[in-house]
Amino acid sequence: MARTSGAETREKLIRAAEQLFAEQGVHGAQLRDVVALAGQGNPSAVQYHFGSRAGLLDAVMADRQRRTERVLAPLLETAPDEVDALIGVLVATEAGELRTDRGRRCLRISTQLSHESGVRAREPHPTLAGTAYWRLIERTEACLAADGLPEPVRLERLDLALTVVGAAMADRARQYLDGTEPLIGEELFLADLVATTTALLRAPRPDLPGPPTG
Repeated sequence: MARTSGAETREKLIRAAEQLFAEQGVHGAQLRDVVALAGQGNPSAVQYHFGSRAGLLDAVMADRQRRTERVLAPLLETAPDEVDALIGVLVATEAGELRTDRGRRCLRISTQLSHESGVRAREPHPTLAGTAYWRLIERTEACLAADGLPEPVRLERLDLALTVVGAAMADRARQYLDGTEPLIGEELFLADLVATTTALLRAPRPDLPGPPTG
């Protein structure tokens, strides 16, 4: 039997994890099944190469982030400081992941982690610090601040907007992987996602009724 290098084994485990984390959930997939799907005989292969489930997940998302940054960074450099333009850059970048089965699986994984970005606390997850993705978040928030939205509202909306985009992309990815015919074509889907997410972010602040008097 031909021996495989450590790097080859790591890559096989990452690819297997992408498939099972997407299909069964980040916390639902069994590591022994990841090891088996990767064709490894050592049941402790994940622990040996990644230390833990969390370490394996970080490796999966690191590959995904590298792809995202390559596309996002140049688009962000030329994007104007307008909410619809910035959301358009985000959606266009994520749409690139729809082109391959690997990207589609990673979209399904990312949406399970959407609330771990650190937006609400203004503290980026360590993997996002200094990235183009985080700069996009900061620039979008600055636009909302210029619109007069108070900080708690704009942070809440930003976190929700990222969740909406992630969930919509993940569902589209699921349809592609399952061979389900989407309701609308991809071009309209992406344009509508930009429009609805922009509307969510730029909605007027609601006026709440004051306390009863008298």
